[in-house]
Amino acid sequence: MTEQKRTSAKKIIVKSGPQHELPAKQKAAKQATVADHRTIQEAAQPLKIAQFCWESLHAIREGGLSPAATHLAEVLGMTHEVHFFTRGDGPDRNMGGVTYHFCQPEGDTILDYCHDMSMKLLKKFYELDTPPFDIIHFHDWHCVDALEELKDRTTLMSYHSTEYGRNGGNFGDSPEFHSISAKEWSGGHLARRVITVSKHTETEIMWLYGIPEQKIAVIPNGIYPEQFCLPLDPGSVKKRYGIHPLAPLVFFIGRLVYQKGPDLLVDAIPQVLKRRWDVQFIIAGKGDMLRELEERCRTFPVRFTGYISDEEYLQILNACDLVVIPSRNEPFGLVLTEAWSAERCVVATDVGGLSENITNFIDGIKVPVRADSLAWGISYILEDPVRIRAMGLAGKRKVLFRFNWKDIGRMMEQVYITMLMRPGEETGRKEA
Repeated sequence: MTEQKRTSAKKIIVKSGPQHELPAKQKAAKQATVADHRTIQEAAQPLKIAQFCWESLHAIREGGLSPAATHLAEVLGMTHEVHFFTRGDGPDRNMGGVTYHFCQPEGDTILDYCHDMSMKLLKKFYELDTPPFDIIHFHDWHCVDALEELKDRTTLMSYHSTEYGRNGGNFGDSPEFHSISAKEWSGGHLARRVITVSKHTETEIMWLYGIPEQKIAVIPNGIYPEQFCLPLDPGSVKKRYGIHPLAPLVFFIGRLVYQKGPDLLVDAIPQVLKRRWDVQFIIAGKGDMLRELEERCRTFPVRFTGYISDEEYLQILNACDLVVIPSRNEPFGLVLTEAWSAERCVVATDVGGLSENITNFIDGIKVPVRADSLAWGISYILEDPVRIRAMGLAGKRKVLFRFNWKDIGRMMEQVYITMLMRPGEETGRKEA
């Protein structure tokens, strides 16, 4: 679901991963390329597609990347042969029309861990590369070492975020920041095509990494709105959290880290309460800011839930009066489309994908990245229940029109086919 709560930060196994020497046959196979040219008729045939991603809905889930990559694979799997290479336990298996291939990486650091994952998944890839895969699609930087090995093939890399963005729109000083950024740079230049989830992310990678504009296609994430709209009695859900059934409830869900701005919301709470004393808040998610935020909210009407299950998330989402997204950097904003799917009104910071997708005062309220602006937006809309309802319904209409997974799958399919019909070209970009 959201990138919230699921960041339970699966522990990296502290071992030195073995060096993976690929068999000679596989070394030779990696030099093979997909046919250099496709006719229209050939391109219309089902494709054999490999997707590399370090998380999925069916194994290890970390954040918003898992639903984005998994649902894309499943919608493509309705027409094509799709193989999904990821972390996880157990044997390979088919789920939702997609064949999943799992490995268990090891490593002392996140970089060692992802290198080990790349090599283990690459080994599984070569075992299935006859007949060869037509398209090889990488999601984010985690498997860039595998992309390096497959650079002569028909490859894409999707940027769901950048390390700069995950650092709240700031450059970091740590060796890890520089190493991950270097892998993001390398992946964008090695891949034949690049996908971003918003125009904001397109601009960001052009600026950060010098990715040519003509190489990039902008394709948003999709959503299945029916999965997020739950009929219930909001008052009964509020009562479970010690909240009066008629009290307005403001909901935040996400990682409790600097990028997501929960501290901005906490700074805004006293200003909201000055205008209206009965507003209640639920903050769901885990992260390194949790203890600090709990301490600062000891005298405020705020409930910190920590990690919550999908079921509990849906109940709070459909019971709340307002969803707040105070991010400092947000490539897309999956929480936004989930809130709209539940017909909830949203107050969000005017950044990234949130800025692109919200039509101000029509289907949400956009404010500057400041606590006093958040406080104003929350207070303003809570005074108008009719408009809150209207904005939620307008968001639902936008979700149905713009973020339908079948349409997004067709957009991605068209990028694939264009690559196969025009080998060597990095043009013909398509946008949502």
